[in-house]
Amino acid sequence: MAEVKASLACGVIAAFLSSAVLAFVEDLDDTFKDTRVNDVWLVDFYAPWCGYCKKLEPIWHEVGAELKSSGSPVRVGKMDATAYSGMASEFGVRGYPTIKLLKGDLAYNYKGPRTKDDIVEFANRVAGPAVRALPSKQMFEHMMKRHDVLFVYVGGDSPLKEKYNDAASELIVYTYFFSASEEALPESVSLPELPAVVVFKDGGYFTYDEYEDSSLSLWVNKERFQGYLQIDGFTLYELGETGKLVAIAIIDEKDPTEESGRLKTLMQRVAKEYREHFNRDFQFGHMDGNDYINSLIMGEVTVPSVIILNTSNEQYFLPSEPIESMEQLVQFISSVLNGSAQAYGGDGIIQRIKRVAFDARSTIMSVFRSSPLLGCFLFGLPLGVISLMCYGICTAESDDGSDDIDAPKREGLTDEEEEEEEEERQRAAALESPEEEDEDVGEKDPEEKKTD
Repeated sequence: MAEVKASLACGVIAAFLSSAVLAFVEDLDDTFKDTRVNDVWLVDFYAPWCGYCKKLEPIWHEVGAELKSSGSPVRVGKMDATAYSGMASEFGVRGYPTIKLLKGDLAYNYKGPRTKDDIVEFANRVAGPAVRALPSKQMFEHMMKRHDVLFVYVGGDSPLKEKYNDAASELIVYTYFFSASEEALPESVSLPELPAVVVFKDGGYFTYDEYEDSSLSLWVNKERFQGYLQIDGFTLYELGETGKLVAIAIIDEKDPTEESGRLKTLMQRVAKEYREHFNRDFQFGHMDGNDYINSLIMGEVTVPSVIILNTSNEQYFLPSEPIESMEQLVQFISSVLNGSAQAYGGDGIIQRIKRVAFDARSTIMSVFRSSPLLGCFLFGLPLGVISLMCYGICTAESDDGSDDIDAPKREGLTDEEEEEEEEERQRAAALESPEEEDEDVGEKDPEEKKTD
């Protein structure tokens, strides 16, 4: 009896906790459009049949609980985009799941990893002011420890400040933006003129030049990454939005070799020592393993090696010989920059056809590797049905010419042979006629009978 009571108590507590967690995430309907204006909302637009949406669901409840417990002003909700397709379309939903932060008249798309910490950090960053103030050196140093890349506007009101605020409103989904007075900066920082926009990263700082760097938004978008990164598939996708070429040292971190370490060190040195030459056009980093790159270029890249990717048109560049020194690596990067290096791949029609065939083969092979029986059923059954249909079509008897069976035999006969056939038919008809004549003889005319 005591065990039954204990199990019931546990069930009640679990149900209570479950309902409490669910309360952190609100189910939204078509009235949401009118009621959301005065609040900041983080919304998951999902489809009930979507596998990725189901995978995100427990993480989404954790996000709701985290934001609620931390006192964040962001409210968390979810909406069935298939049931309220009109409203989802108004918010620009094109796929599932789609995560958006709605702040006044603005809607910000979340494109980062679908983990609790990353989503919560995105919500807190975008929900706050686009530009945050750094009133003291202590606060500045604290932010420098928290962020690998820090954008700061230094100075008073100016047209540059207005451009900076506009860029911050647009790119707050990617990084933080701050403002500070010259007194709040470390003593080691010396700016030639004010106002100025400065990015602090890679152990140094770099200033935006309106004449050389053109658009401030483009400059921020290119500078929002460290000069050297560990690159994976998601990072590579984000780097594609910067418009830069990506130079990658492909190594195997699980089985490091002297060659892998040397290539990684060379790439790091180029990123730092040749920043003035390559920073506007190249992003540097390394990638663990070659599986992702092989699928991307539909080929085989050795490990360790160096490759440069142009994510805008799917071209890639490989060195003509192994990279063994800094000079060789710089020469290879320079040849890509000046257009003398051999380009492979691309996004032409032939490459697109190859991509479709490659993806189809990869899908089939992955299915057979994971479940051979399922692969045989999915691909063997349709092939069997098609084979039977083809066999039936090929072996079916044709009805053409059935009205004249003897026609093929008569084709090609001469006039004499046709006359002989006609005579034979007449003789055959004559053999059948005596019976008819006997019948005629037996039936005499009455006048003839009288004469007799």
